[in-house]
Amino acid sequence: MNQAKSTPMTEATPLPLPIPLPDRLSSDPRSPHHVAAVFEHDVGIRFNDKEQINVQEYCISEGWIKIPAGKTLDRKGQPLLIKLKGKVQAFYR
Repeated sequence: MNQAKSTPMTEATPLPLPIPLPDRLSSDPRSPHHVAAVFEHDVGIRFNDKEQINVQEYCISEGWIKIPAGKTLDRKGQPLLIKLKGKVQAFYR
């Protein structure tokens, strides 16, 4: 009989710590405020104490987020964004 060695389940691999979230972040890779390392983890945005799922860009210190305006596109084919002002909180899920 051939038995495979089993490793004990008590050994947990340490999860890499995510980098701190920046004050301003954009999901558009062409933006100067895009940080690819942040998007290795799932990022959540709470706007006026309500979680938003379609945020394209945010700034915590200035208190605004940019979200798509429906299905409207600009002349380059990118979603047309509107800016909403309020209380912004960013966190890792």
